[in-house]
Amino acid sequence: MLIVAGHVQVDPSDLDAFTADIEALARRSRQRDGNQFYAVAVDDRDAARLLVVERWRDQPSLAAHLHASDTSEFVARWQDRMRADILKYDATNGRPVMED
Repeated sequence: MLIVAGHVQVDPSDLDAFTADIEALARRSRQRDGNQFYAVAVDDRDAARLLVVERWRDQPSLAAHLHASDTSEFVARWQDRMRADILKYDATNGRPVMED
């Protein structure tokens, strides 16, 4: 399993448009084969910073998402107007949080 997590920041004047656009992408992404979780939330409205968290079954699933036309179009629309600090993590030992 792969976990993708981090922040995206845009100009405050772009926040509402960006949020609507990325939430639409999230809805479509949740339907993709291999997606296990995809969430986007405004973390700091004043700073126009959003939290992004995704979980993918494997690298081929994530790669298919990253190369999908709607993902590419989203990136092309926003790449010059967003700053992202998002990393991919390999997760091999998932278990309940309260488990010792």
